[in-house]
Formats: sequence, structure tokens, C-alpha cells
Amino acid sequence: MSVPRRPRPGAFALIAAVAGALVAVVLGFLTFGAQATSAPDRVPVAVSAPPAGPLQAVASRVSQQGGGQLEWRLTTPEDGRKALADKEVYGVLELGAGPPVTVVVSGAVNPSGTQVAQQALTGAAQALSAAAAQADPAAPPVAVKVETLNPVSVAGRTAPLAASALAWVGCLVACAVLLLGSRRLELVPGVGARVVQVLGAGVLITAVIAGFLKLWDSSLPLGWDVLGFLFLAATAFAALQAGLLRLLGVRAMSILGPLYLVAPAVAGQVPELLNPAYRALLWSWTPFRFSAEGLRSLLQGTPDAPDVAAGIWVLAGMLVVGLVVVVWPGRKASAVEKAEPHTPDRVVEVGVH
Repeated sequence: MSVPRRPRPGAFALIAAVAGALVAVVLGFLTFGAQATSAPDRVPVAVSAPPAGPLQAVASRVSQQGGGQLEWRLTTPEDGRKALADKEVYGVLELGAGPPVTVVVSGAVNPSGTQVAQQALTGAAQALSAAAAQADPAAPPVAVKVETLNPVSVAGRTAPLAASALAWVGCLVACAVLLLGSRRLELVPGVGARVVQVLGAGVLITAVIAGFLKLWDSSLPLGWDVLGFLFLAATAFAALQAGLLRLLGVRAMSILGPLYLVAPAVAGQVPELLNPAYRALLWSWTPFRFSAEGLRSLLQGTPDAPDVAAGIWVLAGMLVVGLVVVVWPGRKASAVEKAEPHTPDRVVEVGVH
């Protein structure tokens, strides 16, 4: 019987170093690469003016600014605020009959999009003021006022993405403990145990996140809509992770672990600030953005925003698919396998007669 040849210690050490370098390359692309290559690309903003009058011509001139960094929408003040509430734009520059020019932003919009929009619109308003002063030096300077709809605290800006990341990590640990603990204790969790683990993790993680939200900012609303959305997100994450771990075993951690690192780098940005490659390959499908943006709208009192419905549909789909894999009957062991289990480290005695 031939003995398998083992690699030399030096060669194995080199292989380990190459593996570490490859992991660093992958994580560099997934995390810091998204932040290092971020730049405004057709950020949606609006400029509004009364439907008739000279301000329409001024609004048209303003919309020519920004080049490819901004994507302007000419609208009325009412339609502009509705587009902001629906998150179709990240900010509105309102030109009214009075002297102040109003920059309107919303706390229900992703903070990265709000910051870029506010800077761009404030710059456009200042350019408008400079043009007016050049045309009539005696005219008073145009004042710029910033108005925030659905104002949000620091905790409110942080909570949606933080809650999503905590739900993912907490459920992942629960699923991994069940898998590894069962192997160590030589247990075989049945369908009931797997379902209990998914639902139990959903309930407990939801309670933990709700406690943190109250601790961070007691004014954040925690009605049944918010708690229900949190429970849906946590349970969907747990079901998806449990399904992958059941299919792939510990190997699934190489997929589920790096996904957590993608959250702050990709899901924390609006797509118009990401490199097109990251936008298509990561942002378009990462589960964190659906839970984070839906929760942001609910916490800021805009439950009718489209991302709430999108989040519910996507998370519900993840939950259904994960539960199907979790409850799907596995291969039944034969009588010989039950009587003579073989573990990877089991020593098989071979006798010679």
C-alpha cells in the first residue's frame, strides 16, 4: 500500500503565503477598491421653478451645470419634493419668487447621496448668485437656505446599515455554531431543529437590534412595521445562511464571511457614486442594500418609498429559498452506514491473513 506523498514544509509555507496574498487581493477588490474608486456619475438631482415665468429659463440654465456628474430633472416644487420622497432624486434646488434659493434634502435618503447632492446644489446656488451679481452689481446677493425633510440624527443615519450588518453576523454565528457543534457532538439536526434555529435566530437578533436602536436614539420609531421588517431581514439572512451551510458545509463560510465586509463599502453607498463595475457586480445584488434602505425609509417615516416594497419582496424571496433548502429531505443513510459510521479521522484496521 503506497503512502501519500506529503509536501515539504518549505513548499507548504509558500503555498500558505500565496493563499494569504490571494485573499488580500479579493478583499481589496471587494472592500477598499469600491471606496477608492468612488466618484459622482450622473447623480440624480432636480431643479424646480414655478411652471410659468422667467425662473423657468433660469432653471434651464442651472440644469446645464455639473457635466456628467449630475443628472438634472426640471420640475415644479411639488413634483420635485415628491420625487425626493420617492428617492428618485437625492436633492432639489428650489427657485421661488422670494430672494432665498432653497436646497431641499431628505433624511430618508442614503447619507452618501444626500451629502453629494447638497454640495452640488449649494454650488449651483452660489454660481447662480454670482451670475446675478455680475448682471446687476447693485442687487443684493442671493441667499441660500438648506431645508431637510424627515430630519435624521447621527444614530438614525448609522442604524440601517448597522442593523443589517449585525443581523447578518449574528445569524451567521448561530448557523455556524449549529453546524460545527452538531458535528463535534455527533448530532444530526432534523428538519424541526433547523427550522427552530432559523426562527429563533430571527426573533433573538430582532430583539437585540431593537434594543440597540433604543439605546442609540430613543426617538427612533419601533412600531410593528419596523420590527416586522427587522424580523423578516434577520430570518431571511438566517435561512439563506443555513441553506448554504447545509449544501456546502464549512466551505460556505468562504462566501458568507466576505459578504459581511462588502456591507459598509458597497451597500453604504448610492450606486451613482460607485465605479460601474462595482455597481453591476456587487451593489446590484448584495442583500444588505435591500434591508438597509428599506429600514431607513421606515425609520424616517416614509413607508411608501419604493425601496420598502423592494426590500420586502427580495427578503421574502431569500427566506423562501433558504427555507426550502433547510427543510428539503436529505439522503437517508443505509443500514451499513448507520451501523458502521465513517468519520474523516477514523482509523480502519486492515488485517492480513
